[in-house]
Amino acid sequence: MTSTSVYSALAPYGWDDAWADEFAPYEPEGLVPGRVIRVDRGQCDVQTADGLLRADTAFVTPHDPLRVVCTGDWVAVEPGGNPRYVRTYLPRRTAFVRSTSSKRSEGQILAANVDHAIIAVSLAVELDLGRIERFLALAWESGAQPVVVLTKADLVPDAVTLAHLVQDVEMTAPGVPVLTVSALDGDGLDVLVAVVSGGTSVLLGQSGAGKSTLANALVGEDVMDVRAARDVDGKGRHTTTTRNLLALPGGGVLIDTPGLRGVGLFDAESGVGQVFSEISELAEQCRFHDCAHEAEPGCAVLAAVEDGSLAERRLESYRKLIRENQRIVAKTDARVRAELRREWKRRGAEGRAAMEFKRGR
Repeated sequence: MTSTSVYSALAPYGWDDAWADEFAPYEPEGLVPGRVIRVDRGQCDVQTADGLLRADTAFVTPHDPLRVVCTGDWVAVEPGGNPRYVRTYLPRRTAFVRSTSSKRSEGQILAANVDHAIIAVSLAVELDLGRIERFLALAWESGAQPVVVLTKADLVPDAVTLAHLVQDVEMTAPGVPVLTVSALDGDGLDVLVAVVSGGTSVLLGQSGAGKSTLANALVGEDVMDVRAARDVDGKGRHTTTTRNLLALPGGGVLIDTPGLRGVGLFDAESGVGQVFSEISELAEQCRFHDCAHEAEPGCAVLAAVEDGSLAERRLESYRKLIRENQRIVAKTDARVRAELRREWKRRGAEGRAAMEFKRGR
């Protein structure tokens, strides 16, 4: 196929001149470009200009789990053979990564080359603002633009309650668009369609958040299985079991993902800082540049909590995510481990000194 026909065939999946330049070194080898639609047990479905093909990933299975082929990757693949192989993937523009549930503190890449991270949050259950903050931290860290979509808005009893819920989320997600959607009657979908039409979006959230219903509404047909959430707690039943890439009829690409029970951070310090940007700004006014915002004199962050301009819940959530991220990083970074040990010793000494003072010694 000519480069022009390749471009027109792959453009709906996000192919552009920059990707063509990245692929150019592999063209003389007879390889063809394609985008990974789905990965399953060492094999993947790849959308090429000639159609969908199945390829083996044995040549791209390094020990580093962050370098395996994943949904959203652009790859150089053999045009024929039995089996045919993916030879390499092109350098990723963005990557959405979380920590695994294992004790090895490995990262797990969920999607690659994503422009928008759509965080689906169900309004059928009580809002978990802390979980939203976790998703936002990972989204910002990935390099994608997060968007919070409050689903099942038709289940909120009145407009006033809905407005209050939206306000709570907006305060939790500074600088992030917050949309309300009812996939059942289509309310709010037009705004979301406009967002996802401009590139690749990954759909994230817990089981029962309405992701599959939302994906079907965006695609315009029932491409994903949908099951009702449990009445007891609003949780779903993992109807989506793999990450799937779907071309949207109005333009853009959507990656649907299974419901995430755990949302562990993985080296997401800058993402946490972005989520809690108001705390980062306040910290610049603290008396000490290394202020931990615990009990230091002249702490602008604690002063903001005292006068009510900063919610104490936000500060506690910030502390929790910072500590968690430090623990993850410390397991692979000796310098960070040493810094944490010094900090623990310093706080221990301060605690002992305070106890001695109280005892009058």
